[in-house]
Amino acid sequence: MQLPSYPYWSLLIVKGVHDMKIRDLFENWGLTGIKLNFKFAEIEFSPSPEDEIAAWEMYVELITRITTQKLHENTGDEITALKSIHKMFAITRDILKVHGRKCDAFTKIAIIVLNQIIRPFTAKWHKLSIDGSLNNIQSIIHFRDELEELQINLRKYSGMLAEMAKVEDLTNITMEE
Repeated sequence: MQLPSYPYWSLLIVKGVHDMKIRDLFENWGLTGIKLNFKFAEIEFSPSPEDEIAAWEMYVELITRITTQKLHENTGDEITALKSIHKMFAITRDILKVHGRKCDAFTKIAIIVLNQIIRPFTAKWHKLSIDGSLNNIQSIIHFRDELEELQINLRKYSGMLAEMAKVEDLTNITMEE
């Protein structure tokens, strides 16, 4: 049997998703700089079938919006991109409300990503957009640079979600090499 090309496939076979600590999960997907308290970092990551469903729902949202897809030069709109990224808060809350306490593993990951990866970006740029900074070419360039950095982490997150949902990761299917 030939295994598909997958960034961390060998890790999955050797260690298995269910035998991993939360800290290892973030490290294995290259999401460094995440701050976790020691007790939480040592919790075993054990996704349930409900976690898989929640992960799939979030994965679909991520791979179909600017969170993971390139905002090409001279196209798109920064305010619209910012609003799309901000919608991830409401989308995450909705998924958590629908699946409730049955998606504990997904909840732990999603909350960390919202608060430590997405929130710093949206908080900064929401304020600047209100102040009119996104009408300035230098601010637009800076926004797009920071958006690209955010997208790198959100592509890693979408890969993690694809793994959790047990689906092929299509995040980079249209990415230019």
